[in-house]
Amino acid sequence: MKINGLNNFNVNFNKELQEKKSTESGFKDVLGSFIKDVSASEKKAKKLTEDFVMGKGVPIHEVMIAGEEAKTNLELLVEIRNKAIETYKELTKMPI
Repeated sequence: MKINGLNNFNVNFNKELQEKKSTESGFKDVLGSFIKDVSASEKKAKKLTEDFVMGKGVPIHEVMIAGEEAKTNLELLVEIRNKAIETYKELTKMPI
C-alpha cells in the first residue's frame, strides 16, 4: 500500500496557487489599465475636438461628452493617486 505524502499535496497546492495568480489582477494591474483608459479617453477627446474644429461633421455634443468624460477620468485618477500617497504617509508613520 502506497501513501501519498505531502509531496503530492504541495504539487496540487502550487498548481492551484499559480492558476489563482494568473486569473487575479492586483492593484498595479488595475491602476495600469485605468491609466491607459484615461490616456485613451483624452486622445479621443482631442481627436473629436480637432475634427470638430476642422469641420469634419462631428456634432458639438459628442465633443462635449468626450471632453467631460476625459476630465472626469483624470479627476478620478488624481484622487486615487492622492489617496494612495495619503495611505503611504500614514503607513510610514506607524511604529514597527
